[in-house]
Amino acid sequence: MRKKRVLLLSEGFGSGHTQAAYALAAGLKQLCPDIQTRVIELGKFLNPVLGPWIISAYRKTVSKQPKMVGLMYRSNYKKSFNRVTQLAIHRVFYTHTSQVINQLKPELIVCTHPAPNAVVARLKRLGLNMPLYTLITDYDAHGSWVNREVNHYLVSSPVVKDKLVQKGVEAKRVEVTGIPVHPNFWHTYEKSDVLKHFHLKAMPTVLIMGGGWGIMYEDNALAYMTKWRETTQLVFCVGSNERMREKMLEDPMFQHPNIHIMGFTREVNKLMDIADLLVTKPGGMTCTEGMSKGIPMLFYEPIPGQEEENCEYFINNGFGEMLDSNETVDKWFTLIHDAHASGQFKDKLMVMRDEQYNPMNCPNAVLRLMQ
Repeated sequence: MRKKRVLLLSEGFGSGHTQAAYALAAGLKQLCPDIQTRVIELGKFLNPVLGPWIISAYRKTVSKQPKMVGLMYRSNYKKSFNRVTQLAIHRVFYTHTSQVINQLKPELIVCTHPAPNAVVARLKRLGLNMPLYTLITDYDAHGSWVNREVNHYLVSSPVVKDKLVQKGVEAKRVEVTGIPVHPNFWHTYEKSDVLKHFHLKAMPTVLIMGGGWGIMYEDNALAYMTKWRETTQLVFCVGSNERMREKMLEDPMFQHPNIHIMGFTREVNKLMDIADLLVTKPGGMTCTEGMSKGIPMLFYEPIPGQEEENCEYFINNGFGEMLDSNETVDKWFTLIHDAHASGQFKDKLMVMRDEQYNPMNCPNAVLRLMQ
């Protein structure tokens, strides 16, 4: 008997969409080892030259003209891709999508980005007989996610479900599952083992993450944090931005035994277990990982659009605060020193997390829908 197959389609605009796809794939395998999964960044896969170029251009726009990104997000907020746009996207970037699907023969498709989601929806309209699930990877529901052909939506929160219903999606087609995190985030590691593994000290620790592209070096508030370096351990994770990591390592401001600058790592889950505070850009994936670990969060420089909505959700639900001044840094660094021994923040946030989020919900929902 053939193993059941799940095809997960994403795009590399930011790291969260593809991270969510891989997290869901890993969660499915954890709960059902016999299942087969395949994650593909479809545009890059079908257009290995053009796809990365477009993503690179988007990356530069995000870093240099974030207000333009926000304007584009808001100007099309209520709109689905119309049929002409779907056809253009398909013809220019995704011509051979149906061949990929026919070759892999999955039982179902999960899309974690609006572009492949629109393309598969169009193929279903033209006769593709296959369930399409849409996993929305932020705490907002942009109109580009919405297609009649989607069989089921998996969303982060009741707020997102309500927004989809307002856009005309039937409530029964929307399930609040939370954004999936990798099974590595499902359990807690022994703190002393993690400290030893990373050569860190047992002291108040702040984990500072720069987003999937590590855009954070010039931020004044982050530089101000180094003033606390005598009494606070600062762990900077700058992602794949090696140029920025080298600049920071050469900067005397960051040259201190209590300051650690890391590049790309697959062990963020362990670092979160020893952190008293997470400072991050409010990407949906990172914020969900932080929530899953019960860490209070400070959010900086949200990209206008979905990151602002993510920010609002987590602040309104008591998981974080906007980093908008040096006074905010002083306030929270003082608080974590007072709470470091007692763990009072994490205890409180873990209770709140348990009321709102279960990391197994999303993969369990997909497995149930496959039956």
